[in-house]
Amino acid sequence: MKARKTHLYWIMYSFVLIACTSCLGYKELPVEYDYNYNGNFKKYRTFEIMASTLGEPFETNEVIEKSIISRMKFLGYNRSVKRPHLLIAYRIFNDSLSYRGYNQPELENFLKTYKNNLDYTPTHIDLRSGTLAIYFIDYKYNRTVWQGYAVGLSNSMDYTSTRQLRNAVISILDQYRVWADGFLENSQQVIQVQN
Repeated sequence: MKARKTHLYWIMYSFVLIACTSCLGYKELPVEYDYNYNGNFKKYRTFEIMASTLGEPFETNEVIEKSIISRMKFLGYNRSVKRPHLLIAYRIFNDSLSYRGYNQPELENFLKTYKNNLDYTPTHIDLRSGTLAIYFIDYKYNRTVWQGYAVGLSNSMDYTSTRQLRNAVISILDQYRVWADGFLENSQQVIQVQN
């Protein structure tokens, strides 16, 4: 019983830590995201970042990739070059475009019920010049399972600023709140061993 309480305290502490660092370290940006109902979100444990071929400056790619790696490791995912569960791609849109997204339940709510018979209700999203997009691709099935966008940034976003770029990545990935498969169970075992 004591181990279970300790585990719950650890989870609560993690969420408080996320909330505090969210408030202190950056200004949250407006973000949209959608996901594939057929994603195996409860089974993913590993990830790798796809090499960018879009001609972004090296420094920009480095900041984005370091921020993604940090967030994924926090959620318990391990980086794996060989057959990762998730490939992560990103792109900065230099032009504005109209995108069809979807009105869906929050991802955490969907994962509680995991109903695959839900409909995709299309919605219109304007991606302005300067929008940063991050895509999670299921390596095994070669399909995008989650995508997030920091939208409407062109007037205030300076992607040459490391801080603003990191803020955009954090704002997007704050919407992906899925722990790696087995991470919480392993954490609980570590806590039990320490007690």
